[in-house]
Amino acid sequence: KPAREGSSIGMSKVKQPGELKAAYEKAVAFDSLVLAEKFVDGGEYTCAILGEQALPMIHLVPKNEYYDYEAKYLRDDTEYRCPCGLPPEQEQAIQSLCAKAFNVVGCRGWGRVDVMLDSKGNPYLLEINTSPGMTDHSLVPMAARASGVDFDALCLRILEMTL
Repeated sequence: KPAREGSSIGMSKVKQPGELKAAYEKAVAFDSLVLAEKFVDGGEYTCAILGEQALPMIHLVPKNEYYDYEAKYLRDDTEYRCPCGLPPEQEQAIQSLCAKAFNVVGCRGWGRVDVMLDSKGNPYLLEINTSPGMTDHSLVPMAARASGVDFDALCLRILEMTL
């Protein structure tokens, strides 16, 4: 995938060695720096961070192969499960890990940490999004709503953190 692109633009899932060159060419068309990551076979989740608080996690359930650009923006059958369905202790442990990662890399204010769980339930942090979508149907506002913070209050809290 392109290192400095978002929304899964230019990303490919390589299943056979012969597919690697085409995937690289697709990614490098968007960014000269390309990342290759080990495939993690499990569920995809996201954890929004607001100040020092990790918000309820969201389980992303696309109907196509993975949570790609099409699943994010073009399809209307992608499921966003919040509550995410994990046992509370596991969700809290992952939220803590996400908040720690957010702080360790020097982030502050608000953002989102994307996570994959492998088939054994082990978390793999994919990336930290320091400028996630902020429409009323984006993931951070969705997690905020689940914690009792409506869109207007969320925007005000983010603005207050920048003062």
